[in-house]
Amino acid sequence: MAAAIRIGQYPLIGFMRPTLAPESVRFLVVTDFPYVVVYRSTVTPPRILRVLHGARDLPDALRGVSGER
Repeated sequence: MAAAIRIGQYPLIGFMRPTLAPESVRFLVVTDFPYVVVYRSTVTPPRILRVLHGARDLPDALRGVSGER
């Protein structure tokens, strides 16, 4: 997946959503697909936590996602 490679090369490429997850968690919209990659940017290599369809209820789908580990 090209998005995973981009995240590995540029971990700060995604955007933060502080109302949904801690600041160490970022979101990257997959180009040409209705998916969002949710990942932790503060570890090396970045850790992908979830790949979610954009139509999902994000607050519900992210319940339990933490920025720490």
